[in-house]
Amino acid sequence: MGFCSFPFTVHFGFSMKLATLCYVRKDNKTLMIHRVKKQNDLHEGKYNGLGGKLEAGESPEDCVKREVLEESGLKIKNPHLWGLLTFANFKGEDWYVFVFIAKEFSGELIDSNEGNLHWIDNDKILLLPLNEDDQYFVPLLEEKGFFSAKFIYEGNKILSYEIFKYK
Repeated sequence: MGFCSFPFTVHFGFSMKLATLCYVRKDNKTLMIHRVKKQNDLHEGKYNGLGGKLEAGESPEDCVKREVLEESGLKIKNPHLWGLLTFANFKGEDWYVFVFIAKEFSGELIDSNEGNLHWIDNDKILLLPLNEDDQYFVPLLEEKGFFSAKFIYEGNKILSYEIFKYK
């Protein structure tokens, strides 16, 4: 019995993006990037964790290590997958974002071309100008257990959301 393979493409009629988001932490502080340097930035003027889109052949772990190094100069070790974010119809695209926490790293901070890097006290993060959805999932970074959150958008406004916690 032979194995038959042929190339095919599945098209769902929508655009799907895969990305990572990392919260690098030390001494009850989190490294945040104030997105003020890139033109046409989806997150312009906001504070965010570090991360970006997966490249061909990358695992989420490969991507998060590469993105943190590129954006901060830090080489993270043993990033922990903490959650999964689904952004449905965010500006016409669906985004699936793997959320990591990294507590082990080496290197020195660089002058990032993405924005200005700041170590922020963990209890002050929600006081920063953040993306609207951050207020719902950032508190879950303080809790044990994996989470999944789904945000349904119309343009750039949240219509609804749901959060699932796993022990």
